Amino acid sequence: MGKAQFEERKRFKELDYYSPNPNYHFELEIHEHEGKKMVKMAYTKGNEHDFLRWGEFQFRVSGQKQFLQAYKSNPIEDKLFIPSKDGTSGKETYGAGRYIDLESERDRTPEGKWILDFNKAYNPWCAYSETYTCPFVPPENWLKIPIYAGEKNYPLKSKGK
Repeated sequence: MGKAQFEERKRFKELDYYSPNPNYHFELEIHEHEGKKMVKMAYTKGNEHDFLRWGEFQFRVSGQKQFLQAYKSNPIEDKLFIPSKDGTSGKETYGAGRYIDLESERDRTPEGKWILDFNKAYNPWCAYSETYTCPFVPPENWLKIPIYAGEKNYPLKSKGK
C-alpha cells in the first residue's frame, strides 16, 4: 500500500447513501427480448466484454415512464446486471454511473416479479481506485431524471482528495 492509499484509508469514515426511499423500490416484470443479442460493453481501461442484452424493465418515476436494459454476463446464470446513469450522475453520485445486481433467489417476489430497488444502487470499484476496471453504462441506460436513492459519491474522491 502506497503512502497516498494509506492516508486515504486513515481519512475514510464511511460510504455516503441517500436515505432509503420507497418511491425507488419497484416490483416489475421483465420484458425479455425475443432476439437476445450479445453487446460489447466498453470498460474504463479500454477493453471490452460481451454481455447478453436480456430484457427491459419499465417503470415510472415522478409520473415519467422509464426504461432500463438488464444484461447477463453469463447466459446460463439467473443473475441480471443493471448499470445506469441518471440526473444525479457527476453531481451527487459517481459520474460514470452506478450498478444494481439482481439474483433470482434473492431479488424476486413469490409471484416471479423482479425487485428493482435503486436504494441498493452502488458505485463500481473504479469509483474508489484507478486500479480497477469497470464497464461503462451503455447510453440506452442513461436516465434523464434524477434517482435520489442508493450510494452517493465516494466521500474522499468527491472532495478532490
